[in-house]
Amino acid sequence: MRLLAPLFCAALGIAPLCAQDQKPYQNPNLPLEERVNNLISLMTLQEKVAYLTQSPAALSRLGLPRVNWVEGLHGLGQGTPGNWGSMGGGGGPIHTTTFSQSIGLGETWDPEVVRQAGGVEGYEARFVVQKLKRGGLVIRAPNADLGRDPRWGRTEECYGEDPFLNGTLAAGYAKGLQGDDPRYWLSASLLKHFLANSNEDGRMSSSSDFDEQLFHEYYGVPFRMAIEDGGARCFMASYNAVNKIPDTVQPAIKNVAIKMWGLDGIVSTDAGSLPALVRAHRAFPNEVVAAVAALKAGINQFIDGSYRNDLTLALSSNLVTEADINENVKGELRVFIRLGLVDPPEMVPYTKVGAAGEPDPWTTDKTKAIVKLETQESIVLLKNTDALLPLDKSKVKTIALVGPRANEVDFDWYSAWPPYAITPLQGIQSKVGANVTVNCVTNNTEQAVAAAKAADVAIVVVGNNPGGGWGKVSGPNEGRESIDRKGISLDQSQETLIEQVFAANPKTIVVLISSYPFAINWPQEHIPAIVHMSQNSQELGSALADVLFGDYNPAGRLDQTWPKSLDQVPAMMDYNIRNGRTYMYIKSEPLYPFGYGLSYTTFKYSNLKTSAETLGKGGAITVSVDVENSGKTAGEEVVQLYVKDIAPASATVPVSLVGTASEQLRGFKRIALKPGESKTVQIPLSAKLVQHWDMTQHAFVLDPHQIELRLGASSADIRLKKTIAVN
Repeated sequence: MRLLAPLFCAALGIAPLCAQDQKPYQNPNLPLEERVNNLISLMTLQEKVAYLTQSPAALSRLGLPRVNWVEGLHGLGQGTPGNWGSMGGGGGPIHTTTFSQSIGLGETWDPEVVRQAGGVEGYEARFVVQKLKRGGLVIRAPNADLGRDPRWGRTEECYGEDPFLNGTLAAGYAKGLQGDDPRYWLSASLLKHFLANSNEDGRMSSSSDFDEQLFHEYYGVPFRMAIEDGGARCFMASYNAVNKIPDTVQPAIKNVAIKMWGLDGIVSTDAGSLPALVRAHRAFPNEVVAAVAALKAGINQFIDGSYRNDLTLALSSNLVTEADINENVKGELRVFIRLGLVDPPEMVPYTKVGAAGEPDPWTTDKTKAIVKLETQESIVLLKNTDALLPLDKSKVKTIALVGPRANEVDFDWYSAWPPYAITPLQGIQSKVGANVTVNCVTNNTEQAVAAAKAADVAIVVVGNNPGGGWGKVSGPNEGRESIDRKGISLDQSQETLIEQVFAANPKTIVVLISSYPFAINWPQEHIPAIVHMSQNSQELGSALADVLFGDYNPAGRLDQTWPKSLDQVPAMMDYNIRNGRTYMYIKSEPLYPFGYGLSYTTFKYSNLKTSAETLGKGGAITVSVDVENSGKTAGEEVVQLYVKDIAPASATVPVSLVGTASEQLRGFKRIALKPGESKTVQIPLSAKLVQHWDMTQHAFVLDPHQIELRLGASSADIRLKKTIAVN
């Protein structure tokens, strides 16, 4: 018989009787650790070992349910393209909401819209589990890795190259996934992939080598922020090594993530990483010893099923103790309790999701509106000579819409499977109506050129193809998981198409739909208007049409530096970003700088102020600036605050990573302004954001020195500066 909830017992006046029947772990009023410890004491050793798997089976005698995982970088994966739905109960695909790829979510520079996207996904995960009896509540998202190199095959999965931007957006997505309730989680956010995982070629055995300061001020920052600020408590260890130690057995899991940042939930291996410790990294003689090392490093969720035999042998050989296993299983149990899976349903607000009569959430107008807003916000206007954009549909009679991406929405390996997808052709046709002729040519250059000659304007839609199956790409300039790009140019057929269409019609617009930067040097020099957006959104075509025809003024900003060529990029395996990586250290002018993006209007900055002239230890100041829409069109501006360290007088006093760089992002805010409207934008700056990691003290310190505050529209478009003291 099911135990009565304590509050219900009290209402009946039989609390003492209920208390006798109830185990401590079933008492929601007890501290979390007391409940977890009680659960551990009631489990057998075999049950504990079994609970270290990626989807622990139900433990009916203790009332513990089965808890599955799901993929969800930008939408809940429940069936094709990666067929992830088969991992959580099987069955046919469920058509869940699909947002822009993570790199596109990053280009919104909007933590709130990213949080809303995560909230949609978390809600759909609950709905699928509770109503459709599929899926899972541990969601492997967001990807907190940094896109330090444009060749990285998984660039599409991250939020860009900057640690503060990535950390802010990863925290936002994690908050959305886990919900707003102060006690219970909507779903559990499991971050990928700890740590410094931004090469695919050789990833099972490669080592990302860099110093301790780069760990704490660059590579570790997005994970720390997602944990400390976003509330995430789970992550997956990456395949690679860091400084020759495989991340699956990395001491930083316990020494930093658990002890310093507060991670106390699931720490997962990646698929195949346990045998890779033996076969690829050659770090251990066999998988038994490897499994023990992973367990002692903090791993408590093994994706590879062989771990059970390995740990059983290790226990019998006294290589590991039951006490070791107890500490790891606790992480799993904390997540289950936070999800409300052990408590009476009436106490958990999310158990109402999927109630009888509730519509499928991916069909609602509210959900569709969030997808469209996110996609609109992600679009970046790269060039707009002579205000060719926006187009006036009342003055355009014929449009040539050409190129391989003109009538498709492509999906990547981790994409959800949306209920609908609007292609560029569909979006433009819907926008202009029957009075405008849209001639679409997708795969014939000669016909495309003929259409361009006969049109008032030509729109060339090009970009990569993120699909194609595991381990497959369309050419050397494309990448995906397991494959790094070998170049960053468009393939020759797309370059030729752009050139020939432009020769036929000078009013040519290039729409680049891509998962990573491309060195589009010729289009930037010759084409009058260029727009960029990422792949996958189910509202791709409608959002694009809104921007092209002026119903939405673009304000997306690049979240990576776009180089002119690979000559500007260090060797792929050089993880010391000081050698020329990112906007902080690039040694020559890029094609497009970090934070770049144009608008159909203009903005003026004035009156830079700070709430104090000195920023002290443990304190914070407010940086304010007046921003005016000085054009004739309503629009949005992304105000960006960068900080440049000014070296202290004493050369013996170390300065931060940013102290050796041009500048580093330390705050941003996206605002909307009507023509002529002005707003005072306030951006907080805490002392925590200007301290540095001292490699002799192995701690963050705040040295007395000066910093230059830089306010502007991109890392290369600084409008105002001010110097203040730090002490």
